[in-house]
Amino acid sequence: MNNKWSKFGNRFTRHTGARELMDDLGIAINTKRNICMLGGGNPAHINEIENLFRDELRNLIDSDSEYRRMLGNYSMPAGEERFRTSLAELLHREYGLEVTARNIGLTAGSQSGFFLLFNLLAGKQSDGSSKKILLPLTPEYIGYSDVGLESGMLTALRSSIDFLPDQQFKYRLNISELTINDDVAAICVSRPTNPTGNVLTDDEIRELANLASVNEIPLIIDNAYGMPFPQIIFSKSKLFWDSNTILCMSLSKLGLPGIRTGIIVAREEIIDAVASMNSVLSLSVPSFGAVLLSNLVASGEILNISKAIIQPFYFERMKRALDSVHQAFHGLPYRVHKPEGALFLWLWFPDLPISSQELYSRLKSRDVFVLSGHHFFPGLEDEWPHQHECLRVTYAQEPELVHQGLLIIGEEVRKVYEQSA
Repeated sequence: MNNKWSKFGNRFTRHTGARELMDDLGIAINTKRNICMLGGGNPAHINEIENLFRDELRNLIDSDSEYRRMLGNYSMPAGEERFRTSLAELLHREYGLEVTARNIGLTAGSQSGFFLLFNLLAGKQSDGSSKKILLPLTPEYIGYSDVGLESGMLTALRSSIDFLPDQQFKYRLNISELTINDDVAAICVSRPTNPTGNVLTDDEIRELANLASVNEIPLIIDNAYGMPFPQIIFSKSKLFWDSNTILCMSLSKLGLPGIRTGIIVAREEIIDAVASMNSVLSLSVPSFGAVLLSNLVASGEILNISKAIIQPFYFERMKRALDSVHQAFHGLPYRVHKPEGALFLWLWFPDLPISSQELYSRLKSRDVFVLSGHHFFPGLEDEWPHQHECLRVTYAQEPELVHQGLLIIGEEVRKVYEQSA
C-alpha cells in the first residue's frame, strides 16, 4: 500500500532536525555501545535533585487525594489549577509580576506550547493574509523550525559577530536593523539561547519589548533554561514580563523531561485560547508534573534549588567542558561561543572544508553524537556559509564522556583541515 498523506501529513512526517536529535538520543540511551551522547538536550541526572523529587513523589503516592489529583482525575484545559495559583503567587511575591492563575496555562511540554502559540498567532489569517514569527537573533532553537502548520512561518535576522579573547565569540542583536513589517505576528527569542548559550541583556529585552509594544504584537520569551527556574544562566539578568509578553517555561531542565510540562504566562485571552486548543487536542494536559512540583513552587523552594544546586552544577560542568575544548582543538582555527547559560557549547570552525552535516555523519560513525549547526537557523532566507561551519555539543553528560567526545571531534576536524591543505 502506498501511503498518500494529506498536506498536514506530508509536512509533519518529513525529515526534521528535531526528529534527528530525538532519534539519536533514543539510540544512545538504548544501546550497549559506549556512545558519547553530546547532541541531545537531556538534562544531567543530579542526585540531590532526583532525591528531592523522589521524596515528593513518595509523599504524593501515600496520599489518596494527592494520588488522584496527580493521576486519577482530569485537570482543567488550562492545567492543574492549584499549581497555576501557586506559581502566580510565586511570580508576584518574588518578581512583582501582576499575574493570577488566569495568566498561566500548561501544555504537554514546551514544544507543544510553541506549536499552539505559533499557529495561534501566525500563518494564514482570517482575512486571507499570512503572518510570520520574527526571530531577531540567529542561530535559534531547532524546535521552532518545524511547528508551523505551513512552511514559511518564520523569518529571521542575521546576527552580527563579536570576536572575544580565548578563542571565544558572541552573537549580537542588530536592533537598529530590526524592521517590523505588517506580516510579523510576534517576536520570539530564547533566553538563554539554545543552541549557543547566548543571553540577551536586560536592555536588549526591554528594547525588543518596546518594539513589540509599538507595533502591537507580542514578544515571546522562551525561558526554558533561564529565570525563574532552572536558572541555568551565568550572566546577570532579570526576569522580564509585561502584559504584552508571552513568557514560556518548562519543567524539563529541572531534571524532569519525561513528564512533558510546559508553562505559558500571558494575557488572559491568550491563556484562554491555549486552554481551548488543549481541550480539542487532548481534553486536558497531564497533571503529573504540576502536582509533583506544587509544594516546591508554593514554598518557593524551587527557586532555592535552582540557584543553589542546579546553576552551580552546570557552571562547573561548563568550565570543565570549555577546558576540554581548548585542549582538544589546540592549533585548530576554532571558536566557541561565550557560554552564558543553557547546557551547550556552540563550536565554530571558520572555513570548514566540509559541511557541518558531513562532519556530524563522520562523528556519528565513531559513536560521537552531536548536532549539525545548519539546523539552528530557522527563518533565515539568505544563505550564510557560517550556518554550515558550526556544531552544538552538550556538557550535561558526565565530564569524562564529554572530554572523550571532544577529543574525537578534535581528531576529525584536524583531519578535515589537513586533508584540504
